[in-house]
Amino acid sequence: MNDLTIQQEKRLLFHMRAFYFLSFFAIGGLFPLLSVYLQNEVGLSGGQIGTIMSIGPITMLVAQPLWGMLSDYTRSPRILLTIAVIGTGAIGLMYVTTELYPALIFIASFLALFQSAIIPLSDSMVMNHVHKRGGDYGRIRMWGAAGFALSVWVMGNLSDWFGQSVIFYAFALVLWISAYFAVKMPKESALPRVELLSGLKELVKVPKFVLFLVVTFLVFGPIMANNFYFGLLIQFAGGSLAGVGLAFLLAAGSEIPFMRWAGALIQRQGIMVILFVAAFVSGLRWIFYFLGPSPELIYVTTVIQGLSIGLFIPAALQYVRNLAPEEVKATAVSLYAAVGNGLGAFFFTFFAGLLIDWQNILYVYLFYGVATLIGAMLLLVMVRMEKRVV
Repeated sequence: MNDLTIQQEKRLLFHMRAFYFLSFFAIGGLFPLLSVYLQNEVGLSGGQIGTIMSIGPITMLVAQPLWGMLSDYTRSPRILLTIAVIGTGAIGLMYVTTELYPALIFIASFLALFQSAIIPLSDSMVMNHVHKRGGDYGRIRMWGAAGFALSVWVMGNLSDWFGQSVIFYAFALVLWISAYFAVKMPKESALPRVELLSGLKELVKVPKFVLFLVVTFLVFGPIMANNFYFGLLIQFAGGSLAGVGLAFLLAAGSEIPFMRWAGALIQRQGIMVILFVAAFVSGLRWIFYFLGPSPELIYVTTVIQGLSIGLFIPAALQYVRNLAPEEVKATAVSLYAAVGNGLGAFFFTFFAGLLIDWQNILYVYLFYGVATLIGAMLLLVMVRMEKRVV
């Protein structure tokens, strides 16, 4: 590379990192605190909160493939990404205009429609650029985790000082700033084509893949849903909004080193061992929260999230790719994401809201713990299946 090319590559690397940091900062500052806002400021019931919070995952399940097709058709992923972040910010501001439950449902749906483009479009551009030019996707994507972790802490404190509606103004402002970097993302984009029907026919012939989808639903669903209810748990235990931010800072921040170590640990211990340990520890964490610990104990145990999520996500993705035949790997990864981020997140978010109305937030974590430990036991069944094959 000549000096000019090196400088261009450095600028591009800075733009990618800045986009991830800002976009995840915006997301992290809104969604972990949104349920608290809906309960404290709007006065919604648990069932109503669960409905609003679960709309996002199920809408994204439908909307993400549409954005992918639009990107393929227009060949303008940077423009689409810029439109998505500007639109998401503008729609997020609509939350401060109403407290009517039907209107809030509409806003949540409309927001998810635009937000569903942000991660797949940016990921596809960055991954394709790294594939062509070299580099480490994880070291770029890590800036998103840092933005998310820092954001909840910052916005939790700002909410204590200026009122909870500040989360919507900050959400919009930061996303609009990220639009500048969206325009400067890499031009390359190659979202993998997914042949769903033909892929499904191939994948149902792999029993371990089908069983692992059930594990993903049981383990990853509560992990995703926890992002929406963790703030309510801390407030129930007597913590402040600043405490909610501190807990998320510790939890999300702890994921970063474990994600960096995941590859070496998987190679050393084996992928099934890592998946089981991550799932089992996650289940124990949810059961511990059911016992009603103090805010201080919750803060201390949030670092367990690094061990559970920081290891489960990379190990699960690698396991899915290993299981799937070459010609349907893209379909397998899409199904895995749909079951965990979509169906699992929707199910455990929606029914958690009903549990809050029936009992309280502690029983949500009993629900999460039992489901996750069942998922961990299914991983042991899969280990026995593999031993029989050998």
